Amino acid sequence: MVMLKEPRPGRVKTRLARDIGTVAAAWWFRHQCAALIRRLEDPRWRLILAVTPDRAAAVSRAWPAPLPRIPQGPGDLGARMARVCRTLPPGPVCIVGADIPEIGKAHVARAFAALGRHEAVFGPAHDGGYWLIGLKRSAAVPAGFLGGVRWSGPDALADSIASLPGARVALIDRLRDVDTGADLRAGRGRGSGLGRAPGR
Repeated sequence: MVMLKEPRPGRVKTRLARDIGTVAAAWWFRHQCAALIRRLEDPRWRLILAVTPDRAAAVSRAWPAPLPRIPQGPGDLGARMARVCRTLPPGPVCIVGADIPEIGKAHVARAFAALGRHEAVFGPAHDGGYWLIGLKRSAAVPAGFLGGVRWSGPDALADSIASLPGARVALIDRLRDVDTGADLRAGRGRGSGLGRAPGR
């Protein structure tokens, strides 16, 4: 599952937009999402797009038409991801963010492999958050799952793990998401495949 926001200027990647402009940030996000989807399509799993705003799930042309889309629904990021985990058909699920240029098939495969021995898996990000969350879903998703998480800060990963009391949790690769212009520049420096936004 890829969590996506419709790439409209002023409505997406607002922190990045403060550094490079709203049009450039939306352009970057649109092309980053397209590249990510191409990289992650694989017969070993079913790729689904979870889209916000909800109406975009039906009408937006920003993403490949053949891929199934579902609306994220209301609430904060935790409420939306928890809803996805509760409503999908039974079996393991991994959810990734769309703003991590380094994600590849090998990362997703490692996450699913970790769920063979653990109830949950996280891919940490450098800023204290995470780029992937996965659940084995061999039992009901806990009622407090992802409740009370302090998002967009250094405690997001720790808070999310704490919402799974007693679960065996695996951590896989640490990757960098792109929230700011500094993140964008750092990604270019590591050769992670980040494109140059228009006018930059």
